[in-house]
Amino acid sequence: MSIEARLAELGVTLPAAPAPAANYVPFVVSGNLVHISGQISQNEAGLIKGKLGADVTVEQGAEAAKRCAISLLAQLKAACGGDLSRLVRAVKLTGFVNSAPDFTDQPKVINGASDFLVAALGDAGRHARSAVSAASLPLGVAVEIDAIFEIRV
Repeated sequence: MSIEARLAELGVTLPAAPAPAANYVPFVVSGNLVHISGQISQNEAGLIKGKLGADVTVEQGAEAAKRCAISLLAQLKAACGGDLSRLVRAVKLTGFVNSAPDFTDQPKVINGASDFLVAALGDAGRHARSAVSAASLPLGVAVEIDAIFEIRV
């Protein structure tokens, strides 16, 4: 099953790749790797803001992480000239969680992105990962995730 078909089965339509908010590019293709800049948690209603362990639950954080993963795939699609069949595999995610000082469930939050990528990409979605705490994130968002994917050139 194609990635686009899996996404449709999951009820996900990729948005247009978000534009960078400052002086950087949304992705860099180097050889057969695509390095995607951090994607912040947002949905159709706007930014998903808040601090895990204070005003955002783990479940809400996992949904915010899933939304970051959807944006990562939108950027990947742009990097592949619209052809997601060029994807070989997800290589690495780094997830940043806007956390209260005593919050320790960052991995559970970033599972929202990891679980989504495996559902959407199958075994090609399995990846190495880091899930770290941040005292704050840009614009007050709950989650930010960057990624590296391998593609066919």
